[in-house]
Amino acid sequence: MIHHETSTGQLNNISEVGNYLKDKNITFIVDSMSAFGAVDIDIYESNVDFLVSSANKCIEGVPGFAFAICNRKKLKNSTFATSLSLDLLDQWNNLEKSGQFRFTPPTHTILAFHKALIEYEEEGGLTARMNRYKENHNFLQEGMSNLGFKSFLPLELQGYFITSFLYPEDNFNFNEFYEWLKSHGLVIYPGKTTDIPSFRIGNIGKLYLKDINNLLDKVKQYINKI
Repeated sequence: MIHHETSTGQLNNISEVGNYLKDKNITFIVDSMSAFGAVDIDIYESNVDFLVSSANKCIEGVPGFAFAICNRKKLKNSTFATSLSLDLLDQWNNLEKSGQFRFTPPTHTILAFHKALIEYEEEGGLTARMNRYKENHNFLQEGMSNLGFKSFLPLELQGYFITSFLYPEDNFNFNEFYEWLKSHGLVIYPGKTTDIPSFRIGNIGKLYLKDINNLLDKVKQYINKI
């Protein structure tokens, strides 16, 4: 199951699904690439067997590798991998035996990941990062609403990492809008992933309210221009 679905910004209820799957002999794999580190999730209470995430995203390292948090019993029984490079059991056994990766490791991304984890703790861990992202999102949502933009998702489904907005009806050309923001040093997602005319803005990473305010100011300038 996808935890945070990045084509729209929807945050799915992992706990509800995990609790439903208890006692059903079903392996629960959670793709939390863009949510882990800024959402409070209890993998035991939520019955998660495998949770996969990334060195970048909410951890704020650089892209380059993924990691998996695994139910050890389920991992030891997963002897049917059809992929050489994604064989988690073989990787885990090799790390236990030698402390080494099976293949050449991405040392620069591992060092960046280590530094990012230090900064994560210095900021205040999960609670602080979650609160900063929520503040960014709420400020963005309110500001875009004041400028006449409507959200793609209902608020009860909306996560606080990426927000999708519908195109306004009058004189709006997304490519021109995108290039306008880019010319002012602001880059948003370059396209939509649904059939409904919409665009996405992310607010995770080293972003603060002053950055969101700067974005809203440039959006306002563009709306006034057209």
